[in-house]
Amino acid sequence: MNQYSLADAMTDKGNFTVPKLSESNMGFGVLGVFLGLLLEVSTHGPHAVPRTSWKHQDLDLMEFSEPGFFNYSTLLLSEKRDALYVGAREAIFELSKKNVTVRNNKALWTVAEKPMSMCTLKGKSKERDCLNYIRVLQFVDDNRLYVCGTHAFQPQCDYLNLATFSLVGRHEDGRGKCSFDPSQSFTTVMVDGELYSGTAYNFLGSEPIISRYSPYQSLLRTEYSTSWLNEPSFVFADVIREGRNGADGEDDKIYYFFTEVSVEYEFFGKLLIPRVGRVCKGDLGGQRTLQKKWTSFLKAKLVCSMPELNFVFNVVHDVFILKGTDWRNTVIYGVFTSQWGNVGLSAVCAYNLTAVEEVFSKGKYMQKATVEQSHTKWVRYNGITPSPRPGACINNLMREQNISSSLHLPDKTLQFVKDHPLLEDPILPIGNGPRLITKDVNYTQIVVERVQALDKNIYDVIFTGTDKGVLHKSVLYDGDIHIVEEIQLLKSSEPIKNLLLSSETRSLYAGSDSGVVQSPTAFCGRYLFCDDCVLARDPYCAWNPHTKACVNIFDASSQRPRRLIQSLNGDAEKCPLASGLSLKDYQHITVKLGSSAELPCLVHSNLAQVTWKFNESVLTEASRFHFLGENGLLIYSVAPEDEGHYECWAVEWAPAAGKNFSRLLAGYILTLDLPPIPPQQAGHITSTLGIQETSSTHDGEGNSKAYRDPLTSAIAPSSFTATFHFTSPPQTDLSLTPPPSSTIKFQPKLHLPTSSNDPHLNKWDPAAEYLQHNSSTALLFLFILFFVLFLAALAYNCYMQYLPAPCLRMRAALLGKQKSTHQPEYCACEAGLMETSATEKINMTEQPTQNGSHATQNQRALRDTGYETEPECGNGQIPSNSFEDDSPSQEKPFDVDCESQSIQFADADEPYC
Repeated sequence: MNQYSLADAMTDKGNFTVPKLSESNMGFGVLGVFLGLLLEVSTHGPHAVPRTSWKHQDLDLMEFSEPGFFNYSTLLLSEKRDALYVGAREAIFELSKKNVTVRNNKALWTVAEKPMSMCTLKGKSKERDCLNYIRVLQFVDDNRLYVCGTHAFQPQCDYLNLATFSLVGRHEDGRGKCSFDPSQSFTTVMVDGELYSGTAYNFLGSEPIISRYSPYQSLLRTEYSTSWLNEPSFVFADVIREGRNGADGEDDKIYYFFTEVSVEYEFFGKLLIPRVGRVCKGDLGGQRTLQKKWTSFLKAKLVCSMPELNFVFNVVHDVFILKGTDWRNTVIYGVFTSQWGNVGLSAVCAYNLTAVEEVFSKGKYMQKATVEQSHTKWVRYNGITPSPRPGACINNLMREQNISSSLHLPDKTLQFVKDHPLLEDPILPIGNGPRLITKDVNYTQIVVERVQALDKNIYDVIFTGTDKGVLHKSVLYDGDIHIVEEIQLLKSSEPIKNLLLSSETRSLYAGSDSGVVQSPTAFCGRYLFCDDCVLARDPYCAWNPHTKACVNIFDASSQRPRRLIQSLNGDAEKCPLASGLSLKDYQHITVKLGSSAELPCLVHSNLAQVTWKFNESVLTEASRFHFLGENGLLIYSVAPEDEGHYECWAVEWAPAAGKNFSRLLAGYILTLDLPPIPPQQAGHITSTLGIQETSSTHDGEGNSKAYRDPLTSAIAPSSFTATFHFTSPPQTDLSLTPPPSSTIKFQPKLHLPTSSNDPHLNKWDPAAEYLQHNSSTALLFLFILFFVLFLAALAYNCYMQYLPAPCLRMRAALLGKQKSTHQPEYCACEAGLMETSATEKINMTEQPTQNGSHATQNQRALRDTGYETEPECGNGQIPSNSFEDDSPSQEKPFDVDCESQSIQFADADEPYC
């Protein structure tokens, strides 16, 4: 037999293309494949984005919770009684199905002192673990509920009388029916008064069982064997009714969905595999073999993978069975994640029940094989399968063979199913891949509803809850998924632990640790425009052109006008031509010169691209002082050239329709709030904006006179007026004196139109030119100044030997060439003297005094090196301190000959000279 690997788990149906690995490198090879896939999928994997996001505070949601009660995780709907039953910690509530804020009844179920003390002695928390968490709520009949709780790690069950809404007091052992640990996963379903459950049977949780408890028959359960169940985590169970009226006359079947540790694939650690198990409702166990054990239990692996990336989602979190009128039309939906949570991907896969039945009725079995007398592995069974087929439900063919129940099955068939409960063939999803993939989202719950839209087609609407309290609503259209919206159901970021759907009230009910939330299945009224309503692609919503509102097609009031507009492919061209925003609808915004202006523009669609236009020109990030944010446009330091018309456009691509649709969301008219002109200056206002030409002429002649000649402004007085005064200080040398400074005073009028027929206004705006010119000049000057300072600091530190070896080598190369021709070389110990000498020469040559002397007492202080004894490199002669002599000794203050010596550095290994 060939060695099986994780790749082999998906190769048989063309789902996986990873080559088979050798037996010696099996664990590390599979690990390498998975690590590579994690990186590839997390960065390049496909994922969908919700079109619209609704915040919790923006929606009118109904919530229920009571102080002192927590963990509202068990929900049960009653269509007949119009009630929602909620199991919380030590309490059961009856809420109104139409409005969960209305509480009709309440029953308490607390833990007595003795079970509490026993729980604490076992090391459990008295405040958290040793309480009674209601985990099971199932209908026994129209008047009673079967209720089970953890009861301080000693599960108990009782009956709840709905008439009086009180517990009967018939305490039953809850082992195998309810989990011991409130955080442990389990599942139950009530079928014809019999409770089918999947949970742990002992305190430690090491004995998982799938069992049936019936008041008419004895307990039936699975074997305590890893071949049957290996550390399972149960998520869902439900019944599929076939009945004897079918062609084969098969029995009803109960399906269990769980994730367990794989036994058939070798891996470096515990590899998880999603499973579906099946038992027959009429199973009675075996006569001699498998007494009081399931004779029909079989399990198969569920495959949810991305074939294009060879990536597998191997953990199932929740399952919803969408039942049709015929069991063959039933579709199973499940939410999956990867065992390695750092991928950040969740997937929704759908399976036809016919494909599941095909595997259970015709699939190959697997068996254990011993290798080298110690190692056990699972391989395909290629022998002869006993008849009747092991694990099959009783059908008409068996009845013809006088096998009317499992008690009549031959021991050979029973022994085979005991040793071979695992099927080899995988159950592949519809389309051989997920229907939905999301990134950075962990789905925890799922419900699905079939909706008939106005085009008479039926669409599957998928509701998925996350571990952050968010609900995603998706619709399947022509094989592609579209996430209509995401809703923040819970105030806090906590997991949604239970999710129910009521088609009658068109509501969703979400249970969490903090409370219960009721939400409508559609928020049609929040779409204010026709194109927004159509682009949402919500099967529940349509646009009513008469009322100009987005309405729910299932409302009685919206059934009368049949001219509703709906397009599930998002073709917004079906909407009537919108007049758009007229100029009178634009919002006028007045700001002061130099301040900031914020123009809001809220876009509800996450798929739309926002475009801003200014006077019919598209703005970009490179536009002057503009910041394009998510919620609008921010203009820094508003200038006169920023006045005008601003428009916010949303452009959205509808892939199903293959078209782009744009809509004007907001329009603004921005004007400046300028101070009024004083009355005394209204008649005669002068300007010297033309001073540039005149000043250039006088500058050429060297004239320093202040010019105050009035010049006529080129701008019309009605649009802009200003007075400029230029003053310049007395000048003696034009080559050393900077250009004249200027003082500017603006006195504009109130109105500054953005468009004018005056050619001079469009040609030249002196205020804008002055601001822009001075801004650029100042920025350029500051940049040059800081750059020069940086170079100076770098050169100084390099010269002073403060920088690393590369700078020292460059310094040595530069100073070596200079000192060989221009200045004498000194030892490293006389670096300070050398700097002093250079400084003295500069001071003596560039700063002569009035009496002709070349040095002062202060200059002598600069020569002081701080040495009180003779230098280390000297020849014993004391240098002269006289600076009045013009002899050449000024350039060599010490009578030292170091020309033959090499330059020494701070990090040199040789001693000083």
